[in-house]
Order: sequence, then C-alpha cells, then structure tokens
Amino acid sequence: MTTPNMTYFTSDEFLATFVPILVYWLYSGVYMALGSIFEEYRLHSKKEEDLKNLVSKRDVIKGVLLQQTLQAIVAFLMFKVTEGEVAINSTAESWPWSWFALARQFFVAMFVFDAWQYFLHRYMHLNRFLYKHIHSWHHRLVVPYAYGSQYNHPLEGLLLDTIGGALSFLVSGMSPRSSIVFFSFSTMKGINDHCGLWLPGNPFHIFFANNAAYHDVHHQLFGSKHNFSQPFFVFWDRILGSHLPYSIEKRPEGGLVVRPVKD
Repeated sequence: MTTPNMTYFTSDEFLATFVPILVYWLYSGVYMALGSIFEEYRLHSKKEEDLKNLVSKRDVIKGVLLQQTLQAIVAFLMFKVTEGEVAINSTAESWPWSWFALARQFFVAMFVFDAWQYFLHRYMHLNRFLYKHIHSWHHRLVVPYAYGSQYNHPLEGLLLDTIGGALSFLVSGMSPRSSIVFFSFSTMKGINDHCGLWLPGNPFHIFFANNAAYHDVHHQLFGSKHNFSQPFFVFWDRILGSHLPYSIEKRPEGGLVVRPVKD
C-alpha cells in the first residue's frame, strides 16, 4: 500500500519542485566544463573571471542553495494552496498533451515572467538603496558564469525568481506536470544567459535575442542601466528605451569580447 508521503515523493508536484533544481546543477556543470575546453568562445578570459568578480565561488554556491531552498518551500506551499484546482487540471490532462493549450500556457507564463522581472529588475537598478543593499549582490559577478545564474540577495531571489515563477504558474493555468518542463526550460535559459560562452550553433542564441552576449552587456559598467530584460525576450527594453545594441569581436589575445555600438 502506498503511503501519502510516498505518493508525494512520486507526484508531479514533487518533480515540479525539485527537477528544475537538479537541472540547474547538471546543466551549469556542463557549461563550466565547456568553458574550460573552449577558451576561444569565452566572452571573458578565465583570468578576468578570477580577478574581476567580487564574491568567491564558494559563497555563490551557498547563496544559490539558499535561494533554491526558499524556492522549494514556496513551491510546496503554492501546490498545497492550489491543491483542489491542481487535481482538476491533472485529471483533465492526458498524454499526449494538448500541444496548442501547452504552447498557450507557456507563452502566457513567459510574458508574465518577463514583465515581472523587467520592471522589478529595472527598479532595483534605479533605486539606489535597493541596488546598494540588494541587487548589487548579483552584480558582484562582473564576469558571469553558469552556476552564478541564481546568485542573488535572498530577498531578490524570493521576489524576482520565486514569486515571479509562482505568478507565471498561476496566471498561465499550467499544471504541475507541464510546469516541470517550463521551469526546467527557464532554468536552462537563465544559465545560458550567464554562461559567458558564445558557442556556435547554440539554439538559445539562435532563437532568443536575449542571450549570453545580451546579458553580458548588462553586467558591465557601460551597460548597467541597459538590457534589463530577462529571461526570454527583449521587447520591454526596446519599448522603454533601455536597449543597448552590441557587437561581438575577437580579442587579439584570444577569445571574444562584447562591445556596445550605436543604435
């Protein structure tokens, strides 16, 4: 006989909570390995990564684990609160999924996530108090790398990522099962944006204008008031005048560099 606890540990809710966390560490590990192999595709040298960043990798790991713990707690509470509605959605959802409904839910979730993150992210840059005491934690990574994607002040992680993700889930009406796919994908997208690599043929660079080079601009001093959009699209930056174009050039000493250009 299956106990209630065992049922939870094999449920869609459990997987929706913990699969994106597992994806985070596995996928970022792949990028860290690639960065050691393909130096010619790095947007910053390994030396710059070690010298310019203002936080140790050990503290980054601790900060990310704290954020993911809070994320798991909020997800557990959200699934408990929406338990009845989730049960109805799960019953109605059959394999194969309705691809049209799934695409609609994903688009709505992406739009909500982008809007939430753009305006809150931009405000954290424009408000000196919030930037100094909260958002500057993330910008201690002047040279971003993969598993630093979710390194934030705990309050920022809760507001931007966790609550933003919960709103995306609730507004889009997706089920826990489909959210496994969505949040695993958005996790991979965020890692790609911080990976510091411009690998040829990378589908995230082909299909999204908001990519590793676009976000690298934002982490540099010249771009700190630009390219606030994350994690999917760039239309908020274009509409509201915070878009900063860039070019990717080869460094004489090897590797690549992102430089701003006039629009």
